[in-house]
Amino acid sequence: MNVRKSPQITSRYLEFSPGKDHFEKARQKGPRRWILKHIFFRSNKTLFFIVLFTTIIASNLSSIIMVIIGNAISDFLIGNYSTLFFYTILILLISVGTPIMRLTNYMLREVIAQRMERDCRKEFYTNLLGKSQSFHEQQKIGDLMARVTDDVRMLNFLISPALSLIFESFTALIVPLIYILIFYPPQLIFAPLIFSVLFIFLLKSYVRKLGPITSRLRGSFGMMNATLNETLTGIEVVKATVQEVKEIEKYFSKAKLYRDAYIEQGNTQAKYLPLLILSIIITLGFAHAIILNFFNLMSIGEIIAYYGLIVQLRFPTFISIFVFAIVRLAVASSERLLELMNKETEIDENIRGIRKIIDGDIKFENVSFTYPESKKPILKNITFTVRAGQTLAIVGTTGSGKSTLTKLISRLYDVNKGKILIDNIDIRSYALESLRNQISFIEQDVFLFSDTIFNNISFGRTSSLNEIIQVANEAQANDFIKKFPNQYESEVGERGVQLSGGERQRIAIARAFLSDPKILILDDSTSAIDSNTEDKIQRAIRNILRNRTTILITHRLSQIRWADLIIVLKKGEISAMGTHEELLKSSDEYQKIFVKKFDIDIDKLIKQEGGS
Repeated sequence: MNVRKSPQITSRYLEFSPGKDHFEKARQKGPRRWILKHIFFRSNKTLFFIVLFTTIIASNLSSIIMVIIGNAISDFLIGNYSTLFFYTILILLISVGTPIMRLTNYMLREVIAQRMERDCRKEFYTNLLGKSQSFHEQQKIGDLMARVTDDVRMLNFLISPALSLIFESFTALIVPLIYILIFYPPQLIFAPLIFSVLFIFLLKSYVRKLGPITSRLRGSFGMMNATLNETLTGIEVVKATVQEVKEIEKYFSKAKLYRDAYIEQGNTQAKYLPLLILSIIITLGFAHAIILNFFNLMSIGEIIAYYGLIVQLRFPTFISIFVFAIVRLAVASSERLLELMNKETEIDENIRGIRKIIDGDIKFENVSFTYPESKKPILKNITFTVRAGQTLAIVGTTGSGKSTLTKLISRLYDVNKGKILIDNIDIRSYALESLRNQISFIEQDVFLFSDTIFNNISFGRTSSLNEIIQVANEAQANDFIKKFPNQYESEVGERGVQLSGGERQRIAIARAFLSDPKILILDDSTSAIDSNTEDKIQRAIRNILRNRTTILITHRLSQIRWADLIIVLKKGEISAMGTHEELLKSSDEYQKIFVKKFDIDIDKLIKQEGGS
């Protein structure tokens, strides 16, 4: 037996972790630190600095070519033709070099953007897998899908084009001012400098106004997506109850919120003052240059060059309208991602916990449980013991807590009070992977993946076709599988839609047979199997029950009779406990279940059971 001490309890738990998490600390410090961590992650850092370097060089080339053109025009006007060939060659080289520099820049920034989207998507998906069952039950699938697709995609756009264009805009704002100061009368700097100050001030106000709008935009998109997913998932119910019109109204009410947020964003962008101010500044700057020319302080060529430099301020002005909207959307998206990733989950995977092959003794000691976000306890003071290899049957009316009790055994939830022991060890002391690998759960509502029959049976196990056929035979599934054209390679469709309820359950039972669990939990798992198939499958189930602890949730008399112990639950409490014969005679609650089910007098039922 390999027993290890449990690790120290931390403030944040995970049910699953793939290894070292490079971004965990950054996630705790907020969206900006998290985004920066991704940008400078490993080789991204080198690529990012190359992007910055090429951006600076390209911006300088764009500005210096204006100066060269101005000098060339001035020499031409005064008749100094000897320098024109040199200027022409220089302009040609810069004209060719600048696009090459920008092409390199765009390629590298796109690499960073794609890597960031890849890493963030992987991080978010892995984080979701590490959350507890209670976390997932509180989430809307459509909203989760919106986050893992569109919100993660926004982080790609944050790098390319947004941040790249912002830095390019910054250099396009600063570099021309430097060249104006170096090459032309210093008083010409006032017009573009005034614009730069006003631009930064107004931009800050613009970004602040966009913040809440973009948050509503991403939130309303998530709600719209959640409504769409919910309607399509329940399309059978919608059509059966003729609720198409109502669902359309519900969807468009969410879409209206999304539209309104976009309109509000458009109104904010329409009031963007730097565009108007820039036109005035260009006019004033050009007029100032002409006045200096009138006093012979500037040549015509220098005026043209100065105009070319000041016009370059159009690029940061026009770009800032939409790139900062993208930045705000990306920040809002990252906040939505971190909102879920930073949520604490109740279950700890306990990597250093006990790893051993269990025998299957199960003991509940005064266990009480209440679901998160609920105040009403589902289970109260549950105490019982099942020995390894025994079969426990749990019966009770709907809502009495039968399924909840079984889910506590594999730590899908943790108890609020009391404790659950397996082989006299608290289940919280086991490594979660080791514990769950030895427990198999077959529910009434069987979930199958949109994959082949072979892969659904062998899910989580590496198996040969012969092994799959063997367990399918034991589960009475082989006969119907062989009727499919591709047999075990046949696709079952989403959630197994191409199979009947009984066929899906037999696939799930075959999967349980293959896992060879020490503890087997059957939650009304033969409810969709016809009586003829049930007679066959009961023999197979009896075989698999040997030498393993089994918990049955069922009202089928044929299965209850097998049980070594039967627990009767009523409103979350044990109202009676014993064998089938004992409970028929002593438990009113147990009698009510079967009198109602079989519509037979209890004395007659006891007499029949006694003679069987």
